[in-house]
Amino acid sequence: MTKGRFKVARCRINGVDAVSADTSHAFGRHTHDQFGIGVILRGAQKSMSGRGMVEAEAGDVITVNPGEVHDGTPLGASSRAWRMLYFDPAALAGPIFALTNGDTDSAELSHPAMRDAITATYFLSLFRAITDLHGGHTEIEARENLLLMLARLIERRNRERSGAPKSIEQARARIDDDPSAPLSLAELAAIGGVSQFQLLRGFSKMTGLTPHAYLVQRRLQRARQMIAGGTTLADAAQAAGFADQSHMTRLFVRFYGMSPRVYAAAMN
Repeated sequence: MTKGRFKVARCRINGVDAVSADTSHAFGRHTHDQFGIGVILRGAQKSMSGRGMVEAEAGDVITVNPGEVHDGTPLGASSRAWRMLYFDPAALAGPIFALTNGDTDSAELSHPAMRDAITATYFLSLFRAITDLHGGHTEIEARENLLLMLARLIERRNRERSGAPKSIEQARARIDDDPSAPLSLAELAAIGGVSQFQLLRGFSKMTGLTPHAYLVQRRLQRARQMIAGGTTLADAAQAAGFADQSHMTRLFVRFYGMSPRVYAAAMN
């Protein structure tokens, strides 16, 4: 069960989800297909990130890149509260292009947790500007705060790509092509011509998740996108490859902290 409150707000910018949370919910390891940027309002939490274990407390900015494996657990006995904006990559393509002189492939949110009062102020101003649809905020105000915030968060990667084996890339591509399809470890291993153990070890090293855990994340992401587009919960569960709606709901709550019905109500 979710311990706390989650609220998803409509946004004046397409491709953005705004989430307000006040909860003691412990999130398991998961990924998003979006960029996530937020601020802790109260309490503190620790989380695994692409740069190791980090801690964040009230006033800190938190971020996550698409596909980055992370989790989140409250520090102490009390809950923590935060606001978060999740951006579809397409929603940030223009701003990132402008900030990197077109070198978008090398851009990432470089700080999973940071204490920066200026960035936090830009974020909170942006959050208000895109969620308070009747408060007199303008698009230019939102865009300015978005660019000013990203300018402090975006960093170009200088490190080389790890160069995952082709066999592992092929297995991941097979899942990405159609995560709703039934797949076995044997089938994924056969695609790249490796043993099941080699696949399991290599896949976990490359993505931070086992093939099954990665498949579940991709199915959840597909279901979330369909629900946001107005698909019924039952149809989204079936189309995304879940056994039934209740199966999807259990996993949705575990990894996103809210039920798909709550998310659907906010999106439609």
